Amino acid sequence: MATSLEVRGVSLRFGGVRALTDVSFAIREGELFSIIGPNGAGKTSIVNCISGRYKPTEGQLFYQGRDITGLTPNARATLGIGRTFQNLALFHHMSVLDNIMVGRHHLLKNNFLTGSLYWLTGARKEELEHRRKVEEIIDFLDLQSVRKATAGTLSYGLRKRVELARAMALEPRLILLDEPMAGMNFEEKEDMARYIVDLNEEFGMTVVMIEHDMGVVMDISHRVMVLDFGKKIAEGDPATVLADPHVKRAYLGEEDEVLVDPDDAAPAQESAA
Repeated sequence: MATSLEVRGVSLRFGGVRALTDVSFAIREGELFSIIGPNGAGKTSIVNCISGRYKPTEGQLFYQGRDITGLTPNARATLGIGRTFQNLALFHHMSVLDNIMVGRHHLLKNNFLTGSLYWLTGARKEELEHRRKVEEIIDFLDLQSVRKATAGTLSYGLRKRVELARAMALEPRLILLDEPMAGMNFEEKEDMARYIVDLNEEFGMTVVMIEHDMGVVMDISHRVMVLDFGKKIAEGDPATVLADPHVKRAYLGEEDEVLVDPDDAAPAQESAA
């Protein structure tokens, strides 16, 4: 199976603080890959390096064989890398529909000048096509009932779903999900897990997910990587990784306990580092 993303020896420092140290891994096309670890382990930092928000102090990143280490976040989005954020980043005063439309701006071909000749150029046809794609996403994520609602008035679980919709609107081949289920109740988590699996299986997207809920990780991930203090300590299929004594020690400080993520009951917000 072809490699979608390869991370080679990535280290990240903020002054004298090491957020990541020599992290390497590869993700295959069509894989659902989860990144886990205690708070402050560097999970969001590695996702920020992949998306281009951070530039590694050392190391390289390759997407579909192309070195993307020096590319901007917008350039990576254009290549087909989408993401959601740990903290909601919606336009709260805009409607659900408009928030999702914003996600398609990288795909727009008409510029300001051609767009001003709306009826004489392909701008109208292009807008209709984008709206059709957005409606498909709204149907997929069961957002029909709130499509015209102002995003800021929605419940937390629905806003997380709208953010996923906006990331989908880019039509990414690789999607980065930073704690997509944090703060959700059981039913909301079940729904989000189903959407993520469908994204992977029906839409064919490669998924990289940071997640604290070990039940979700075990149920839907193909492979799992564990970070601790910015270093990779394990990687492999979920059952093998979660049975690893190094992983148990990282979470619990003991090797003879059953691994339970301390954040399952109330997911905490991981710092960027």
